[in-house]
Amino acid sequence: MRVLVTGATGYIGGRLVPRLLAAGHAVRVFVRAFDTVKGRPWEDDVEVVRGDLLDPATIGPAVEGVDAAYYLVHSMYASGDFRAADRAAAENFCAACAAAENPPPHVIYLGGLQPSGGAASEHLSSRAEVGAVLAEGLPGVTEFRAGPIIGSGSASFEMVRYLTERLPVMVTPRWVKTAVTPVAVRDVMAYMLGALSVGPSGVVDIGGETLTFKQMMQGVAAERGLWRVILPTPVMAPWFAARWVGLVTPIPNSLAVPLVEGMSQPLIADLDRARALFPGVRPIAYREAVRLALAKTEKKEIETRWSGAPTRPGKGDIECVMEDREGVFRDQRTLATDLPPECLFAAVCRIGGPHGYHGWGWAWRMRGWMDALTGGPGLRRGRRDAERILEGEALDFWRVETVESPADTHRLKEHPHDPGRALLRLRAEMRVPGKAWLQWEILPGRDGQDGWTHLRQTALFEPHGLPGTLYWYAMLPAHGFIFPGMLRGIERQARELYEVQLTESEAQAA
Repeated sequence: MRVLVTGATGYIGGRLVPRLLAAGHAVRVFVRAFDTVKGRPWEDDVEVVRGDLLDPATIGPAVEGVDAAYYLVHSMYASGDFRAADRAAAENFCAACAAAENPPPHVIYLGGLQPSGGAASEHLSSRAEVGAVLAEGLPGVTEFRAGPIIGSGSASFEMVRYLTERLPVMVTPRWVKTAVTPVAVRDVMAYMLGALSVGPSGVVDIGGETLTFKQMMQGVAAERGLWRVILPTPVMAPWFAARWVGLVTPIPNSLAVPLVEGMSQPLIADLDRARALFPGVRPIAYREAVRLALAKTEKKEIETRWSGAPTRPGKGDIECVMEDREGVFRDQRTLATDLPPECLFAAVCRIGGPHGYHGWGWAWRMRGWMDALTGGPGLRRGRRDAERILEGEALDFWRVETVESPADTHRLKEHPHDPGRALLRLRAEMRVPGKAWLQWEILPGRDGQDGWTHLRQTALFEPHGLPGTLYWYAMLPAHGFIFPGMLRGIERQARELYEVQLTESEAQAA
């Protein structure tokens, strides 16, 4: 068949595409930027159509002439009303199919299990709403509904694994006793592939054995050979629990909140239709799914990861990615702005010294005092020049490791088709239990689509043992308000510089 995959760079889509190709299907992927498929093993084996489900004019060429389409997109990371964005995307997709000369007769959608009692969380309600929009607007739909997906790199598995491995004794909210039906990612792939031959099937719950979240953690502990004590309390507190998950694991609050809120009500799959329609799929046991996921993780053979799908903030939005990968913590925040790269780079290069840190000055001064008291350089060294910055020189309690300006001639020789990019990386010389860096990248108009310049700020930390890990997590609450403030402060200063440039240009013209 000729098959369309939306969400091809996501956790599920990124695994589905190579399996479709291996089964002999011709695959078309619908992505927002051509560069998002670069480097993937299947990039030369698929047809790439660029567009956005929130831009109706771009969808038509993707849905035209395919035998089936996979709808694997969501807007959970989007700022503002993600539910409205998901609904609009589904409605646009349906409208494009209705207008196509040869629309796909079968659309396969992966949604979420709905609670057997009580109200669904906003995220699960949105997944069901998308399924309803597709079912109403398209002639043939299969909607698979899945609970927590267990596989190397999945958000659900990472959450369970990190909580289990890092906390020998857990005093947990009541929601850990809620029953859910998890499903192995390899079983999800089997159902998704099998749907092509079965045809439109309506709503189909999928999954394996039903467990509580506590039993899921105990299963991971048993596979890892760990002794763990889990003490549920009578308090539900999903909001607090989600932020606790965001603090202890690499899962950011933007993802932890819907995951935890979704499991505050029982999510139990009714597997009768799945067994009848897909008798060849025999879901594996939870412990086996964990064993396979752990083996892939330990061998660094993670095919896709929950954080791997590219996202694009809109103008003024700050996109946040938190990761713990290969022993290095990463706190990355990206701001989209209409300012030119040169002004942003000039503002970034004013960091430290007399200009301070673009906000929260008292917090940085306190950090400098603490460092000086423990024998570090603190903020006493200042910086050589208030405006210009050179590689290798000291800057407060940092060392300038890399400077690449937008007009860097050496970089432009290596990347002549990528003007405007810039980078500043500082290496920490403060006293910390590990190695730390703070860097800024300036990325002008990704693939020329949105016209915005993207200012990306990344804190990297390689901890030394348990003290380093405890230090990182102790600093996370402060990072939560200081780092976004820095980005906003850099943008404000860049805008001031830009306005000065405009005034000077107007004066010269006059």
